[in-house]
Amino acid sequence: MVEPLYPVAKGIFYVPLRYGLEWVAEGWQLVPARGPVILTSNHASHLDPLCLAYVADRRRRRIRFLAKEELFEKRALGPLLRAVRQIPVRRGTESAADALAPAIAEVRSGECIAVFPEGTISLDLEPMAGKTGTARLARATGVPVTPVGLWGAHRILFKGRLPNWRCGIAEVAAVGTPVRVGPEDDVHEATDRIMAAICTQVARARELYPQRPAPDEDGWWVRDPGTALLRSCRSEAVS
Repeated sequence: MVEPLYPVAKGIFYVPLRYGLEWVAEGWQLVPARGPVILTSNHASHLDPLCLAYVADRRRRRIRFLAKEELFEKRALGPLLRAVRQIPVRRGTESAADALAPAIAEVRSGECIAVFPEGTISLDLEPMAGKTGTARLARATGVPVTPVGLWGAHRILFKGRLPNWRCGIAEVAAVGTPVRVGPEDDVHEATDRIMAAICTQVARARELYPQRPAPDEDGWWVRDPGTALLRSCRSEAVS
């Protein structure tokens, strides 16, 4: 399918981030250059979708996001998201699972699909318990999940803090070994395996991060690699 607006969207949203940040990318070769892909990562910044798009672009892949439906209702953004074939999800409702049908179709057609298993931005910057949608998508398609740890963009745009738009802030993307989900696997166990892989990559991204707070700077954005620990989705279900 021809998507004339995709290059336009890339120019508006992606190019400034690509050239405005100090990028460190490790393991991006693990993203297949062709065929179906499921990319997943932690979610610490409003800019994370563009950061994942950068990882995909290193392999010359166009990316399809499972994104919250509210974004599609915005007057300017909604039509653009639909034009570049992003996939709306009704979070917290029974119809959230309906998004899997178009996502499964996109994966089976060989597309690169991106999912944030946590479903929202983590306010303490640590990986949260995952939702089961990513595991269900992988189980239905047989396509392994490629985990990514992102770190740095939260310094620019983070929920509840004023934006800090300036060039030269570092962003690390650490890509790990894909996680396979079998057709008979329990989705909760598989979700924890996916999130454990993401936690490993978040820790690695923090290890690779090349910048430290200046002496007079608030270091709110710094976290130790060792605190990127799995929070089981089973615990969330029990609570």
